[in-house]
Amino acid sequence: MSFSGIYPMQYAFFDRGGALDRSAMRRQVEAALAGGAHGVAVLGLGTEVGKLSGDERRTLIDWIAHDVAGRVPVAVTVAGATADEQVALAGHARAAGAAWVILQPPPERGLPEAHYAQFFSRVLDRVQLPVAIQNAPEYIGVGLGDEALLALARAHDNFVLLKGEGPALAIRRSIEALDGALRVFNGRGGLELPDNLRAGCAGLIPATDTFDFQVRIFELMRSARAEDEMQAEAVYREVLPAIVFVMQSLDTLICYGKRLAALRLGLPEVYDRAPALAPTAFGHACVRRYARVLGPLV
Repeated sequence: MSFSGIYPMQYAFFDRGGALDRSAMRRQVEAALAGGAHGVAVLGLGTEVGKLSGDERRTLIDWIAHDVAGRVPVAVTVAGATADEQVALAGHARAAGAAWVILQPPPERGLPEAHYAQFFSRVLDRVQLPVAIQNAPEYIGVGLGDEALLALARAHDNFVLLKGEGPALAIRRSIEALDGALRVFNGRGGLELPDNLRAGCAGLIPATDTFDFQVRIFELMRSARAEDEMQAEAVYREVLPAIVFVMQSLDTLICYGKRLAALRLGLPEVYDRAPALAPTAFGHACVRRYARVLGPLV
């Protein structure tokens, strides 16, 4: 399959009682499909995966796959303390219809790089799907160097993608070092999207709140026409203030990015699952202003 495009990472919406909100999750997927998303992603940091039980993670996989119904690829982020846990969740994703999975490192921090590379190798040996590794040391405290990534790619045919979380300059260095061994996606909410694409990224995994603008930028940039590239830059300037606002930290993304998405989706209320950053009146006012500028998600 072709791994490219904009895959909005689904927020986890909860109801007043603290359970996952089925109708809100369905509305989010509907908007992704109507807005031209090239794929849908779930269980990443933006899904607050650390706050979800194993049953809830499997439930979200099932819901998303059911609602997408094969119309676009589904990517599932897989986290777990042991290789067995990650293999089991990847197997559930495969059975539900996921197209590829994104492995996160195990929770131990401060160990030699070889420990994490060996962990990924044990998982890759047993996962029967195309696999990405999330290399996001600034967000999750662990990352592999380019040489370790290349060694894993040479040893495992199913390791085909890198999910980065870094500035365009750093992503470009990795793309050059990997020399085509892996396709590369970036995240960071769409910051530097035009330059990420110029750097060689195959796509991006932002959150739902501004993904429709990022779809437009991606489509314009891949036409390779100068006038379309200028239009892509204009769209980027239009959406950039909202991206900067929600991407100040992961907590800010979960608090205000989710609320921006909810307003644009027409959802009446956002309920947080603790621990969570509490929104302020000023923050609410900022989100409402951005939502008016960006308009509704279709």
